[in-house]
Amino acid sequence: MTRPAIRIVLADDERMVRTALRAILSAEPGLEVVGEAATGAEAVSVVRELRPDVVLMDVRMPEVDGIRATEQILATLDEPPRVVVVTTFENDSYVYDALRAGAAGFLLKRADADALVQAVRLVARTDSLLFPSAVRALAAEHARTAPAPPAWASRLTGRESEVLRHMAAGLTNAEIARRLDVGPATVKSHVAAVLAKTGARDRTQAVIAAYEAGFLNVR
Repeated sequence: MTRPAIRIVLADDERMVRTALRAILSAEPGLEVVGEAATGAEAVSVVRELRPDVVLMDVRMPEVDGIRATEQILATLDEPPRVVVVTTFENDSYVYDALRAGAAGFLLKRADADALVQAVRLVARTDSLLFPSAVRALAAEHARTAPAPPAWASRLTGRESEVLRHMAAGLTNAEIARRLDVGPATVKSHVAAVLAKTGARDRTQAVIAAYEAGFLNVR
């Protein structure tokens, strides 16, 4: 049975960037660019109308930036798309703010075509996060200098703590299940518990909260 195409929306205020991204993605089987947006406000509108699987979101756009657009998309749709931030600078504080808003990861605009295609397929088909090492450096800047254990840390079981660390490493539920030698349903239950105890809406926010609280080693 053939899988349905992964539907993608491109949000960037530079037409040339959108054109280049469309050319790369449209040439790949199973990928379909269904819409474009030149501002954050337009991105929210287009996503609400077209309900794509993945949004490639520039963070610096007029009217509404990519961070606010990401927040609005993830907060207002019952089944929101995975948002991947596409940016020029990997150490941009905008990137970190977008991840805090719930983006599934980020890519540099200078990434090659294969990396772009692989990232889209990864976030569309799995629950993995795209957290390159640069994110850990950003997290280090936001972590408390002398962090006290967060209140939620004491409420996590040993296995839940282990699952959270694997989430931060970018592992999917299926990969965590194999690593821990348990069933996928068990991992899904642990992830749900982690989200509830950290007060996070999604796994991205749980991982960011863990970094900021010093629960994870970011150095």
